[in-house]
Amino acid sequence: MPEGHTLHRLAREHRRLFGGRPVRASSPQGRFAEGASALDGRLLRRTEANGKHLLHHYQGGLALHVHLGLYGSFTTGSGLPPEPKGALRLRLVGENAWTDLRGATVCELIEPHEITALFARLGPDPLRGDADPLAAYRRISRSKTVIAALLMDQQVIAGIGNVYRAELLYRHRLDPYLPGQALSLPVWLQMWTDLVTLMRAGVRVGRIETLRAEDRPRKRGPLRRDEAGYVYRRAGLPCRVCGTEVRTEVLVGRNLYWCPYCQPPGSAGLLS
Repeated sequence: MPEGHTLHRLAREHRRLFGGRPVRASSPQGRFAEGASALDGRLLRRTEANGKHLLHHYQGGLALHVHLGLYGSFTTGSGLPPEPKGALRLRLVGENAWTDLRGATVCELIEPHEITALFARLGPDPLRGDADPLAAYRRISRSKTVIAALLMDQQVIAGIGNVYRAELLYRHRLDPYLPGQALSLPVWLQMWTDLVTLMRAGVRVGRIETLRAEDRPRKRGPLRRDEAGYVYRRAGLPCRVCGTEVRTEVLVGRNLYWCPYCQPPGSAGLLS
């Protein structure tokens, strides 16, 4: 599932390509025909992302809400769009660009009060200027749920997925099974600052890279996915730092990855 940096990157791209101009909207598949008809010809005023949710705000108060889920994606190009093929839920065409949406879990028009209710259900998003890390900590510090599960709860923090979860816990040497109430505020604030930096970099470069400079492979250019992190999808491989075999277990329906030496049981994190 795309993580929060992807949605913020899409919001920026759509703002650049379509913002401030009328947009032609259609639903070749037909599943969003009524919504596309309502949007067709309207001016796109602004875009935003919150967690894993993307919003387009159109002239007249209409808002498009998209959640990509596990299989959703946008394909974008310039010039004339190609002939529609397959399950094309929504096509937006501007003056010089087009974008196609397929496979999204949610593609709907929502009212302002529904946006308010949606945002109220979400925890703070590290990529938004209005995010309050203390709001997340209040929920974490009151919970006996393990920190690896809390980080995946969008009501605690919006936008974190499986990759950021595993890598953030490793970077701060936290036992993934530490109860939330055992996490100190100073450690959490360090984690939050780190998370903001990592996710902003993700928006900028379009991929997740979490290795510190001293741990990066000696090569030029972007890292391959299997080179870009400490533990994610490295089960059975040696830890990049200590050489211990990286472990994995299913937690909250997703594979959790961690190093049992660098993140020993009971480890409550390190302060720099």
